Amino acid sequence: MALFSASVERLPLTETLIYLGAAVLLGPYGFGLIFFDPQAHAVLLERLAELAVIVSLFTAGLKLRTPLRDDRWRIPLRLAFGSMTLTVGMVALVGVFLLGLPLGAAVLLGAILAPTDPVLASGVQLEDPSDRDRLRFSLTGEAGLNDGTAFPFVMLGLGLLGLHEIGDWGWRWWAVDVVWRIIGGLTIGAACGATVGRIMVHLRQKHQEGLGRDEFLTIGLIALSYGGAMAAHTYGFLAVFAAGLLLRRIEHRKSCDTAPGPKETTTPPQNIKTHMTQALLRFNERIERILEVVLVLLIGLALSPGYLRVEEIGFIVLLFLVVRPIAVMTGLLGNRTGAVERGMISWFGIRGIGSVYYLMYAVNHGLDPDLAWQLISLVLTVVAVSIVVHGITVTPLMTWYQRHHGSS
Repeated sequence: MALFSASVERLPLTETLIYLGAAVLLGPYGFGLIFFDPQAHAVLLERLAELAVIVSLFTAGLKLRTPLRDDRWRIPLRLAFGSMTLTVGMVALVGVFLLGLPLGAAVLLGAILAPTDPVLASGVQLEDPSDRDRLRFSLTGEAGLNDGTAFPFVMLGLGLLGLHEIGDWGWRWWAVDVVWRIIGGLTIGAACGATVGRIMVHLRQKHQEGLGRDEFLTIGLIALSYGGAMAAHTYGFLAVFAAGLLLRRIEHRKSCDTAPGPKETTTPPQNIKTHMTQALLRFNERIERILEVVLVLLIGLALSPGYLRVEEIGFIVLLFLVVRPIAVMTGLLGNRTGAVERGMISWFGIRGIGSVYYLMYAVNHGLDPDLAWQLISLVLTVVAVSIVVHGITVTPLMTWYQRHHGSS
């Protein structure tokens, strides 16, 4: 991929699709040289997916420099809360009546497949912090938020299956899993990001030079926010996203405050904004790419012809062509969003590494082996189909959109 990446970029497909194709050729669908059993290696797969999502969420937060009071945030907030909740409910209904799943397993399936993916969706997300495109902003913000807001529904599904305490009439689920863990995760992450951001900006302004070891800053802040959130029994995914978002906001605001005035002819020796953006994002994206290769290869090697059944094929078609569009259109009711933009958001509900993490999290929390196998086969197939159909369509559709409807 390193040798031929320039050629791949000119093709109507993504690097992720090539990784998946190579793994499928090596796996049971191809030459049968390698088979990866996701159920036997559920702990390993959960940890790898967890790390990939954490890094990707922090990167997404760094790219979103738009102030929180800006109207652009209305769309991702509606998508991450309203549309995602509708998706969970509709997938649960389909799971009960089409797939014959018990209610708890159907809710769990909805929670696993509801969030859009921050790892595999780089082609439709903001390209850099200066990108002001509304569509890319909406998809980036949605992916950053809903990988954390899906967690309460995962816990609800596990609770209905008797694998998690939700309390009488669900009071503990509402009080702890919904209210405390969401608010607590966002608060802890925001506090970590704001504190580290202020220290970083102060030191760079004082010394007028880069601090160096930006990779340590990235890893340290991710570990601090995620570890702090987990220690407080809140959602670490939301904490990491909030940390990246607040770090970016503090850095951008301080950069604007110290920028040269109209009468000044010189610029500071160290451009804080450019340095942070280039150094941290570049390091994060390298880690993200490596983890993406590993996980997509494992997903491809795990695919087996025994996974697909007729009803599951129908479920996948419903998910992409009915459930996601209805959830998006309903969630954006009353919002002045153009039809083309809504259509693009409806189509690019990419499923990926986040779904793999939630799936393995559930498996490792005591799912019945037969039910676990059924969910694994269905979810991994959905992820593979998403990689293929979205990988083929992302380049031509986004090129067409930018040419005819792109806005800044």
